[in-house]
Amino acid sequence: YLPPTATNTSLRLAALRDAMRDRGVDAYIVPSTDAHMSEYIAERDARLGWLTGFSGSAGTAVVTQDKAALWTDSRYWTQAERQLDCNWELQRTTWIESIGLWILEAVPVGGNVSLDPFLFSIDTWNSYSKALQGSGRTLLPIETNLVDEAWGDQRPSAASSEIYTLPEAFTGTTNSLPRQRPGWAPRGPEPGGHSPPGSNWQEKVTGIRLQMEQHVRRPTAVLLSGLEETAWLFNLRGDDIPYTPVFYSYTLLTNTTISLFVEAQRLSAEAQQSLRAACPGSLCVELQDYGQARAHLRNYTQGNVTIWLGTEYTNYGLYSVIPQEKLLESSYSPVMLAKAVKNTKEQELLRAAHVRDAVAVIQYLLWLEKTVPEGQVDEFSGAQHIDSLRREQQYSHGPSFQSISASG
Repeated sequence: YLPPTATNTSLRLAALRDAMRDRGVDAYIVPSTDAHMSEYIAERDARLGWLTGFSGSAGTAVVTQDKAALWTDSRYWTQAERQLDCNWELQRTTWIESIGLWILEAVPVGGNVSLDPFLFSIDTWNSYSKALQGSGRTLLPIETNLVDEAWGDQRPSAASSEIYTLPEAFTGTTNSLPRQRPGWAPRGPEPGGHSPPGSNWQEKVTGIRLQMEQHVRRPTAVLLSGLEETAWLFNLRGDDIPYTPVFYSYTLLTNTTISLFVEAQRLSAEAQQSLRAACPGSLCVELQDYGQARAHLRNYTQGNVTIWLGTEYTNYGLYSVIPQEKLLESSYSPVMLAKAVKNTKEQELLRAAHVRDAVAVIQYLLWLEKTVPEGQVDEFSGAQHIDSLRREQQYSHGPSFQSISASG
């Protein structure tokens, strides 16, 4: 008996186990994130969801030749019970130590425990390494993702939509706010005078390079792995991931060069022109293929260099090619910290966005007062209605997460 909410995963697990056998893998760990430790992921990266049938946003699966288990937190226990078929054990903890103990029981001494090093943060990799240390089991990174191999042609295709330039009116490089509908005015005075520092991408790059110069260790490069870092630095946006206007990319910013790893053919003509305007020179962006980031990084580390990175969202696959003595590690890169400080224009735009959103919420509450007594509204139709009201507001680019509409 398989409830209608569950997915039959027998064939999927069989395909994964075949791939594991071919490589001498005794246990394979599957996380719920992508190579950039993104909060939300594209369908193409939903490996955990495809393999298990579980659609929650957080979890870890481990598969051996005769067992399969899913770990997730208490938000998702009921959901997991409904979505997992009988191939899976549900583990109601999230600690890596408990995953490690399960692996030690399931995998004999001398066995290989494998994972894709590009899907684990540095800290998570180190936690697994510690959990298995001295146990006689080997933690073995495999760069070919075995779930992708099992998924095959059914895996959703890569993003192909245009990567576009954020208009100057939204970055602080012009002196007036973008105007809205007639009669609408932003709350408070409009910022005037010259552009705030760090508004166009060239100013942002110059500001980060200044921080590199002033740092006691004088790093020669900053590696950007978080998708929002590259999007912010170059004032670019994309639609690769639901609810987040970013695109797949890495950036290596050195004292004298800028390498952007991205599918260049997806950049709009305006974006290409913006990035290449100062070529050749230290503000010329060299476009390289997204898949070349690791090879380029390995080549760069041959020199007398120091690479500054944020450990929270840099994957182990990139981190592992940088010699320890050439690393400068912070929890967050200088770009992530600079991004967190909003200039005057951005502050005004944030306030204006909240005013527009408040209008939609007030319209929604009025609509609910009229329609709920008629018995025509459920949680799903309510969520759809508030999404439509928000879409009517100017500059709406979609919600920042799926609307959660509930009462009682």
